[in-house]
Amino acid sequence: MLNKYRLEPQDTLIMIIDVQEKLMAAMKDKERVYKNINLLLETGKQLDIPVLVTEQYPRGLGPTVHEVAEHLADYKYMDKVTFSACNEGLFDILKEFGRKTVLITGSETHICVFQTARDLTEAGYNVHLVKDAVCSRFDENYENGIQLMRESGAVITNAETVVFDLLKQSGTPQFKVISSLVK
Repeated sequence: MLNKYRLEPQDTLIMIIDVQEKLMAAMKDKERVYKNINLLLETGKQLDIPVLVTEQYPRGLGPTVHEVAEHLADYKYMDKVTFSACNEGLFDILKEFGRKTVLITGSETHICVFQTARDLTEAGYNVHLVKDAVCSRFDENYENGIQLMRESGAVITNAETVVFDLLKQSGTPQFKVISSLVK
């Protein structure tokens, strides 16, 4: 049995949930979220970790913000109207990649992020909630979402912990690229 706290690049997928123009305009912590998502995206590029981006009702809430979209390379996209991203389409994508660990980022912590994390955990996935790469409009909602995900079985972590666990060691070409971003 694998330790749910151990991250392995070949078993990990990065999921960016609803980091969209109209949603993010209301988020006070958006710059922190962009910075940490982009750190994860660069790590993903270095270690061949696939990326999935969801958008909630993009016609009304707009596309993924430019601050994150400009860092996306090869990724899967899924639009949705349900708060949880968990549907047949998502599970098909996850099966296609064959990854059991999902790093979750995005907005809002207590709604779409929580419901997706809960549903992925219930479906048997190892969920790592990157708490400095998620946000809500209000602190109490953010804290409540984090607590709910912890109680539902998600690993609560942060971007730097994730990055260095995935890298495993210093001195590699990947470490040199990523370490310059962690300052």
